[in-house]
Amino acid sequence: MHKTHLELSQVGISFPTPKGPFCALQDVNLKIKEGEFVSLIGHSGCGKSTVLNIVAGLYKATTGGVILNGREVDEPGPERAVVFQNHSLLPWLSAYQNVELAVKRVFGRQKSRSEMRDWIEHNLQLVQMGHAMHKKPDEISGGMKQRVGIARALAMEPQVLLMDEPFGALDALTRAHLQDSLMDIQADLGNTVIMITHDVDEAVLLSDRIVMMSNGPAASIGEILEVDLPRPRDRLALADNADYNHYRSAVLRFLYEKQKKVEPINSKRDKPNNSKAGAHHAA
Repeated sequence: MHKTHLELSQVGISFPTPKGPFCALQDVNLKIKEGEFVSLIGHSGCGKSTVLNIVAGLYKATTGGVILNGREVDEPGPERAVVFQNHSLLPWLSAYQNVELAVKRVFGRQKSRSEMRDWIEHNLQLVQMGHAMHKKPDEISGGMKQRVGIARALAMEPQVLLMDEPFGALDALTRAHLQDSLMDIQADLGNTVIMITHDVDEAVLLSDRIVMMSNGPAASIGEILEVDLPRPRDRLALADNADYNHYRSAVLRFLYEKQKKVEPINSKRDKPNNSKAGAHHAA
């Protein structure tokens, strides 16, 4: 690990509503080292994806800012690539052509045609999609589509790879294979990775640190957990590892305690009455 690579300093964001500004995030402070794998976890609506979108430059912070290598970033740039839960592939293009679009945008003036071809094929091979590079999205599985999405992001040679629940829509076995592939790729390339997840086991398996978000509104960082497990990591070996289970329990405990704090408020506010209107609303 090296010095601070990416820093979120006093980041906050508010959105306009008919009743006035809604504060989604407040005073988010986080320093991330080069090559570090950081997961953000928390209940739905806690602002995880909002943090990611601010780092990506898709949202502009209302307060504070994001510093990458000593420079403030507030708009999208090729040094930050995003992989969403939805692969976002163009359906009329092949896997190769989808990656080619990103490569041309970033390296169109730097690489020759043959260099770009080799680079595209290299990144598709990296995610084990070399055999299907000329297939279109409707000809490949959900897991394969997500592999192409990851290849497209990696082909931009980003300093920071941003992943918003990239495996959330996949079945358990496909998700496990892609998690293993991601660990191998990150070990080879040394990318800095920020990943949003709802999956506690995924967070512990993949991360160097887990950032646990408090509930909104005005969500912030509740706790940060250092995951001191040796790499490479083997999910089967970790199943009976005392440290792994300690980290897993710590995250579950945080999430459970946060849920307990909001349930009494919701139960009072949402308590159904005996009227027909109340019964209809509760349904």
